[in-house]
Amino acid sequence: MSGGDGLTGRQRLSRWLANYEVDGVALLVLPAIACMLLLFIYPFLHGLILSLQPRSGEMLDNYRKFFSDPFLYDTIWTTLRLAFPATIINVVMSVPIALLVRRFRRQRLLTAILVVPITLGPVLIAEGMLNYLGPQGWFNGAIVGLGISGAPVRLIHNYAGVLISLVVAGFPFVFLLTLSFLSGLDPSLEKAASTLGAGPRARFRHILLPLLLPALAVNFCMSFVQMFSVFPAAVLLGEPAGATRVISIAAYQAAYEQYDAPMASTIAMIMGAVQLAIVAIVLGSRELFYRGSTGSGKG
Repeated sequence: MSGGDGLTGRQRLSRWLANYEVDGVALLVLPAIACMLLLFIYPFLHGLILSLQPRSGEMLDNYRKFFSDPFLYDTIWTTLRLAFPATIINVVMSVPIALLVRRFRRQRLLTAILVVPITLGPVLIAEGMLNYLGPQGWFNGAIVGLGISGAPVRLIHNYAGVLISLVVAGFPFVFLLTLSFLSGLDPSLEKAASTLGAGPRARFRHILLPLLLPALAVNFCMSFVQMFSVFPAAVLLGEPAGATRVISIAAYQAAYEQYDAPMASTIAMIMGAVQLAIVAIVLGSRELFYRGSTGSGKG
């Protein structure tokens, strides 16, 4: 249909967009913005407002309660003690493994094998670890039977069990991202350096590593956010009331054991603030890492 000006609705829309210098392709971003508002911004604002409405007392009482109770605020350090090592291990391991996989002919097959844990999920991984690494599992049975150890080694229901689970569950994501970063690098750079006499270590140090560092910083952030939200592994393989009482367990207990939604929202807000702070520090420092790595090759 056309209006009094003889233009169709599509033509009038095109003219309106042209008058206001709006790119029609940019409108495709609107669904993503709508999803962001509905799935992130609104829940965040709702949780923030709820955290400022404690059951009794003043507006910030929940935050005061959290940071005045060691049983609560110590969960931040417990979670960081798990998230940081697991993230660093995964990021560091992903680089040499991705470099090796990139050189194999059957890259797809090897990649599929390495990302199998993604299909299992944290619960199945925890169940497998309970069966294989438990006191009666095949691992302890093997080391005791071979005389390597006189007694079973405790690898579950402690810090080590949760850390191993986080590494196993988180490595596929980190590996896939690192492999994609490496695949996007121009191979002619390495060939040129090799032609000039640079060995494998020199090529990695002066070419690959400087190019990878900014990408690895992003990889670190994404992995850290995943590790910091640990819950199933801390419950099934750790000590939920002791050494592995992470902050997500504190939030769960406030919400579903104490039925204190404002306090649970407060803990969730603190979780988000800690994650955002770490991400901001890492992303803000990646340019320094890049300059330092490139500058180290001078002279």
